[in-house]
Amino acid sequence: MTTDREFMAEAIAEAKEGLAVGGIPIGSVLVVNGEIIGRGHNKRVQKNSPTLHGEIDALENAGRLPASTYAQATIYTTLSPCSMCSGAILLYKIPRVVVGENRTYMGGEDWLRSHGVEVVNLDLQECVDLMNEFIEKYPQVWNEDIGV
Repeated sequence: MTTDREFMAEAIAEAKEGLAVGGIPIGSVLVVNGEIIGRGHNKRVQKNSPTLHGEIDALENAGRLPASTYAQATIYTTLSPCSMCSGAILLYKIPRVVVGENRTYMGGEDWLRSHGVEVVNLDLQECVDLMNEFIEKYPQVWNEDIGV
């Protein structure tokens, strides 16, 4: 059986892929019944998009799904999900979120929990390092991503 850390490794691979092509290093995978059904990474820079965060990209790449599928899903994201991504998680009633880290950015975790979503923070130094290095190098891009 695949563990949270193994699925998070896939999300981290997505984050690194995004960084390698000039984007913000945030990756995500959507998992149902032990299988990745959607994967993505932040493509705001690459696609000149105001909304294409990692979680949204993973949901988009999973395609249209019935509510019963989302109800069994876990979404893995290398960074605590922002309000927009948290809203998508709530909209589709995804019951579980696994976060790589929330030290560089604390998103809507409390809001998710208040709506019954299980939120697990793995607090992985690799995720912290990816974000800290990016933020140090490209503070203006990061500030734009979080609406500062």
